[in-house]
Amino acid sequence: MKEFPPCFGENDVQVAESSISTTRALQNVAICVYECESQGHSCLITVSWTKNLMGEDLTVTMDDSGDQRLYEIEIQPWLFSKRKGSQTLLFDTTKVDLFWDLTGARLAHGPEPLEGFYLAVILNQELVLLLGDLKREALKKIDNDDLPHCEEVVLISRREHIYGKRYYNAKTQFRDKGQIHDVTIEFGFDTVVRAPCLEILVDKKVAMEVQRLDWNFRGNQTMWVNGFPVEVIWDVHGWLFGDDTDSAVFLFQTHFSLQKMRSYQSDEDSPAVTRAYTQQLREHSYPMQGRDFSLILYACKIE
Repeated sequence: MKEFPPCFGENDVQVAESSISTTRALQNVAICVYECESQGHSCLITVSWTKNLMGEDLTVTMDDSGDQRLYEIEIQPWLFSKRKGSQTLLFDTTKVDLFWDLTGARLAHGPEPLEGFYLAVILNQELVLLLGDLKREALKKIDNDDLPHCEEVVLISRREHIYGKRYYNAKTQFRDKGQIHDVTIEFGFDTVVRAPCLEILVDKKVAMEVQRLDWNFRGNQTMWVNGFPVEVIWDVHGWLFGDDTDSAVFLFQTHFSLQKMRSYQSDEDSPAVTRAYTQQLREHSYPMQGRDFSLILYACKIE
């Protein structure tokens, strides 16, 4: 990963290196980073869902705007006594209350529950994060009608392990509160040019193709999803040359700032719908402005 293009942040690179090294244990990981405001200050809350042969883990960490770790809480819900509960921690002048209920959580293929659960984080008597579909049950458990809520919580990053032989599937929202898309990475062989190739499908439609993958095993390209650009950076060296991981890394990056969208509008190849979308951004103050999103997929090959 040290040769991967420098669009990763320092923390992302560290996660990439450590995460790939653990894929041999078939550890399924989904890491979501949320940006929220608490008492006028921005903070990041990272929720990590892990599933392996030993069971399931849930870790919640919080960092302030200066990347200072405020707290880290690890829960092992596969222990029956911890599938539902609460915990309170004190750090100097910071009080953190955590409430969760995973007793009826339903999973699909990944480690993150789809429904039947809640996870609530309260920072200094302010509800800063509430996940899951059982929000009413969570608020009853908190039992504080006057508790202030964080006005805006945005998912800004997601990292996930996916497994397959030829097809690798994931679900994502390329923008906060946007449509949930099915993303499929297909690794195959082009019989015409006699070389490995790569296709990325979004909602079962081809959004991007890479030919001669043996020469282009690292690179970047822009694909279009519902008229807005998504930058894709890939590294499939592990797939092709059988290193210690047999894994590939894909970074999907969206930009919604006006400056970035103008750069796409100046491209003659940009779709007309994107130019219209950029015009809307100019005329209206959309909450998504400046809220970029990144999805990192570690595609692990299984035999």
